[in-house]
Order: sequence, then C-alpha cells, then structure tokens
Amino acid sequence: MGESGTKEIRLVDYDPSWPSRFREHAARIATALGDGAIRIEHIGSTAVPGLAAKPKIDVLLVVRDSADEGRYLPQLEAAGYELRLREPDFHEHRLLGPAERDANVHVVSVGCIEIERWLTFRDRLRSHPDDRLLYERTKRELSRRRWPNTDAYAEAKSEVVERIIATGRGDARPGDGHGRGS
Repeated sequence: MGESGTKEIRLVDYDPSWPSRFREHAARIATALGDGAIRIEHIGSTAVPGLAAKPKIDVLLVVRDSADEGRYLPQLEAAGYELRLREPDFHEHRLLGPAERDANVHVVSVGCIEIERWLTFRDRLRSHPDDRLLYERTKRELSRRRWPNTDAYAEAKSEVVERIIATGRGDARPGDGHGRGS
C-alpha cells in the first residue's frame, strides 16, 4: 500500500497475451496442488477481452478450506508463490503472488459467496459491451486520481461493480458485497 495520497493506478489497454499468461499460472498451480485445486478461474479485468486493466492477472483458486493453509500453501510456495495477505474476516481469503509480481492468486473455500460474484461480474462484462464500456470509463476516470491505496480505488468502483453484478444476477437491487478482485 502506498502512503496517503500517493498511490497511482496504472491502467493499460487490453493485452491479448493475458489469457495465455493466466493459463501458465493455472497450470503451475494445478501441478503444485493436484486435486487440491478444486477450481481455477481467470477473473478480474484481465479476463475480459477488450477491457483496459492493471497489468496483473487475477487468478481465482478454490480449495476445500482456505483457512487450512497447511494443505495448499507449502506446495504453492514451492511453486514460487508467496503469501501476501491473509483476510480471516473476508471469507478466509488469502492472496498470493509469484516473485515476478505479474499475478494475484485469490484463494477461497468451496461455497464462498464471492466465487459466484466474481464469475457473474466477469461473465457479464464479457457478454455485455455496454457494461464493459461503463466499467472501463469508470476505471479510467478513477485512475486519473491519486489514492491512499488500491483498496480505496476498488471501493470507489464498488457502486458500478455492484450494479453490474446485480444486473448479471437479474436482481432488482445491488448486493452487499465488496466488489473485490476486479
């Protein structure tokens, strides 16, 4: 996290290499965990063709119990990933990243409500150009500002994120999630 008022958000145009970079990380994770990797998905803006993004691949890794780090963390560390964040109050979410710092691996447990939210958001942006353009416009406008940290930037996008998720679900009103990982 940057100092107050010093975090710059750098967006780049969509890079067609992002899906293959995701596949490289997915293969590395799957090899390390075997059947311990219940689900591996490309999420976030780099998972949406045509969408500008921070140039970091977001990987969703679903394991049986993300709080039970002993069942997956040593294998991922041996594969070159390091634990960067532990969030017991946010669905036992863990954030890992490789030494090359080109990816964020979001680890959650089977049944976590954020799985459906992240995938609904991604799929809605992939299939609805108007929502993708709205989200990109919002991101570009917000990226021109300086932020105390990336969480503040994410929070500033949350109203648009929640609206898109609600529309994707067919809800009449937005949910109460956090809009993370996007």
